[in-house]
Amino acid sequence: MTAYLLKRLAIAFATLVLASMVVFAVLEIIPGDPARLMLGMNASADQVELLRNQMGLNAPLALRYLHWAGGLLSLDFGRSYTYSVPVIDLVRERVVVSLPLALIALALSTLIAIPVGLFSAGRHGRAGDTIAMGAAQLGVAVPNFWFALMLIYLFAVWLRLVPAGGFPGWGAGIWPALKALVLPAIALALPQAAILARVTRSALIEVLNEDYIRTARAKGLPYRAVLWRHALRNAMIPVLTILGLQFAFLLAGTIIIENVFYLPGLGRLVFQAITQRDLIVVESVVMLLVAAVIAVNLLVDLSYAVVDPRLRSRP
Repeated sequence: MTAYLLKRLAIAFATLVLASMVVFAVLEIIPGDPARLMLGMNASADQVELLRNQMGLNAPLALRYLHWAGGLLSLDFGRSYTYSVPVIDLVRERVVVSLPLALIALALSTLIAIPVGLFSAGRHGRAGDTIAMGAAQLGVAVPNFWFALMLIYLFAVWLRLVPAGGFPGWGAGIWPALKALVLPAIALALPQAAILARVTRSALIEVLNEDYIRTARAKGLPYRAVLWRHALRNAMIPVLTILGLQFAFLLAGTIIIENVFYLPGLGRLVFQAITQRDLIVVESVVMLLVAAVIAVNLLVDLSYAVVDPRLRSRP
């Protein structure tokens, strides 16, 4: 198990280093001068050059990368060009919205998808399976922003049960903050639940055709017990893979939903920083999200070894 863990940690570190190089290089070649945008189009060339020197934009590219990467290791992300505050402060303000939103959406997605997948696999080829998978196919096809708009119209405009957008902050109380996150979480969760339900069903159907399942059934175990105790655990590896990918998407891919609901999260911060050419914010937040994705995938890899002990002995 130790060798398995060390190998996964080495792969995760190498991926993180490579990703940092790619992120830095890609953002550096994007057209636009941050100094020119900050000073305005009427600023003189001397003023722009002076500000570029102050911001360190005229330093060699390799030196700037090493300075930036070294700062990431010590959680010193630099100062925002636009807001003139440390980037880490902006991240702290926004992550308290994005992280709970992603966790709530993932929990809702799992609570919906696993029972639906079990139900559909247990009734494979029957009417219940057809209806459940038809609904899942619809959930996959419809984009989450459309769900968001429909949820706003139904629950915020018509029924007036929850706010249509905005975030009061956790200081206003847990319940008002959660109410503001309910609709965005549902809009994010529904398409992910549809995907996860289909994967769960496919994995369970494959497992249910194994010899040991037939043996368990031949010994007289109830079908429900076979499904929950034996089949589900052995079908968990593809399910865990999708869960890991979905959490990464929910954490890093909420830009549209955060803009629809006007939530001050990381996705909205990145969107605003891109439009304002605030490169230091974009680079730092993207790398934090990359690190979170890599960490989640590492946990998923380790969970494989827990679910299937045979993987621990593989090279």
